[in-house]
Amino acid sequence: MSDNFEKRSGGKDLADWFENQLKKNELQFLDLNVYVDIIEHYLQADNNHKALEVCNIAIKQYPYSSELLVNKAQILSNLEEYREALFLLDKAANLQPNDTEILLLKGNILALSGNLEEAIVEFEHMLDFCEEKDEVYYHIGLAYQNAAEFHKAIHYYKLAVASNVNHEDAMYELAYCLDVTGELESSLNFYHQFIDQDPYSAHAWYNMGIVYNKLGQFEKAVQAYEYAIAVDEDFASAYFNLGNTYMNLQLYKKALEAYKNTLQIEGPDAETYCCIASSYEKLKKYDKAIKFYQRSTKIDYLNDEAWFGIGTCLNKQHRWYEAAFFLGKAIKINKANETYWLALAEAEYNTGNIVSCLEAYQEASLLDPENIQVWLSWSYVFYEQGDYDKAISLVLSGLDEVPDCAEFYYYITAYLIAASQYKEAFNYLENALTLDFKKHEILYEFFPRLETQKALFKIIDQYRK
Repeated sequence: MSDNFEKRSGGKDLADWFENQLKKNELQFLDLNVYVDIIEHYLQADNNHKALEVCNIAIKQYPYSSELLVNKAQILSNLEEYREALFLLDKAANLQPNDTEILLLKGNILALSGNLEEAIVEFEHMLDFCEEKDEVYYHIGLAYQNAAEFHKAIHYYKLAVASNVNHEDAMYELAYCLDVTGELESSLNFYHQFIDQDPYSAHAWYNMGIVYNKLGQFEKAVQAYEYAIAVDEDFASAYFNLGNTYMNLQLYKKALEAYKNTLQIEGPDAETYCCIASSYEKLKKYDKAIKFYQRSTKIDYLNDEAWFGIGTCLNKQHRWYEAAFFLGKAIKINKANETYWLALAEAEYNTGNIVSCLEAYQEASLLDPENIQVWLSWSYVFYEQGDYDKAISLVLSGLDEVPDCAEFYYYITAYLIAASQYKEAFNYLENALTLDFKKHEILYEFFPRLETQKALFKIIDQYRK
């Protein structure tokens, strides 16, 4: 292998060189670690078939490498070829008996293939000799969780945490399962036990914060995260979650500070940039928000939330044409988010592109037919165009999805009045006032003339409770 090749450090560089060698039919004998790096690159890129091709070539050169056998088993598992994956793991286990990584993967694949009991036997066998019992308990918990046996999963996650209070994944999954089973609040004593045993455990405080945050007790969550940071001032995840909690409390300046601390500790990260941008957006500092959303997309071009963030900031600045462009980028990546389509509809409407606006509302209605705002905004476009029948028809469609929605009745009332269908309008108005009297001011937005508002007020006042 040439000196220049040895200096290559990136997995992509290695993969590109490897591909070139294959095309030229000039593939040479490579170091095992080089093969592992190339395989890892393809796995991170979610290209299992290419990773499998490299693995097969590598195994021909290193037939007794347990590492390659394990890699191939993992790839086959990703491709749901479980039988062959298990066969390879048995071969690897013959080469390295009692290897924790091999046995854990075997147990996971057994569980994924529906052989839960065999998986549990495999894991429990490991407990006889494995030093890192917390990891085994964690994987048993995962197996039960994947089988929707949440109470058994909780039992083993608790054992994992009892063995190692710093096992973040076990803590996180435990909180998830407790949330699913409705036992989150009752579990607080469990977390307090660890803090009582070790009040200087940053991870115990951190996970207490996660629980409080899930329970919506944001002030207590803040306190827990701050304790974690006091113990470990470089605890990036605690800063990040502290930022999320401040966002929930609408304390956007404090959230921004917490996210910036995360960035300082961890370095550039697409998600952190996105959160910083969101903080600036909430503070109405749209230009700064756009800059950080853009930084996020440079790290992760497929981050649809960042593209959407740029679009919404531009919408708020009434830069409609630019907004439509960036919202279109978000939708190309994720077409299944109705919020993206709603924002695009607003942008297209304000550019005068009514056809695209209406198409966007239709997409949003298909994705989330119970979203009230979709039907109201969509119908309003037809109302403005004087097509009252179509506007009324759309709101009636919304009522089919969300019965007893007062806003729908008020909008239909307004559309019927505009269409001079007063008798029907008053029938709908009566229903609207019965459902939610306080929302009657919606009508005044449709009829700004004082004379009309006075006439409406006289009718509405008869229903005042």
